[in-house]
Amino acid sequence: MELVEAIDRRPLHKVVAERLRDLITRAELRPGQRLNERLLTKRFGISRTPLREAIGILVSEGLVTSLPNRGAVVSTVTSADAEDMFQVMAVLEALGGDLACQRATDRDIAEVRALHQQMREYHARRDLDAYFDFNQRIHQKIVDCAGNRELTDVYRRISVRIRRARYLANLSRERWDKAMDEHEEILDALVQRDRERLKALLGVHLQNKYEVIRTWLAENEHAAKVATAR
Repeated sequence: MELVEAIDRRPLHKVVAERLRDLITRAELRPGQRLNERLLTKRFGISRTPLREAIGILVSEGLVTSLPNRGAVVSTVTSADAEDMFQVMAVLEALGGDLACQRATDRDIAEVRALHQQMREYHARRDLDAYFDFNQRIHQKIVDCAGNRELTDVYRRISVRIRRARYLANLSRERWDKAMDEHEEILDALVQRDRERLKALLGVHLQNKYEVIRTWLAENEHAAKVATAR
């Protein structure tokens, strides 16, 4: 039997948009950096049309900002922006966790458990990128289990904007290890369908990430002001 290789059948501009999101999340494209169309088309081996369509998607998501006479630049997240987004995410995840405990099927919970096991293995290998991908899939799956399409849609939109901050929080090894421990408790609460415990755990988990990000953003904003004053 011949091996059939899977092909990504999404429109090219959506594939490029996902790749750009990853580059922004992992800080290969940094806040304030201009998206150089010549370099990006060469890097991806594409024409400018799908690239511009992809950039348009990221502008609509708030990850990229279109500036007059400068083109598109990676959006900058301030401490105030981060606080606003984390506050909203805390409410959404608490609601998602509450409803998931009520509505998730045994199959749903088994899927979360499988994702968790894979994430744990990547944590043991210190593979941050793979760990983070599964981490995001777990959080999204819990919200999906709530069975509320409006909640899922709003959560997805904000999750895209906050993903870079959540990734940066794991750059601290101590915080990364603590996050893994928190996920063990989150899974247990979901399995037990303990609504109040799961809501509380998700809140603490998100708050701990926010504290790391708040400190990191404050330090960078201070450094930027010092550099500007010179």
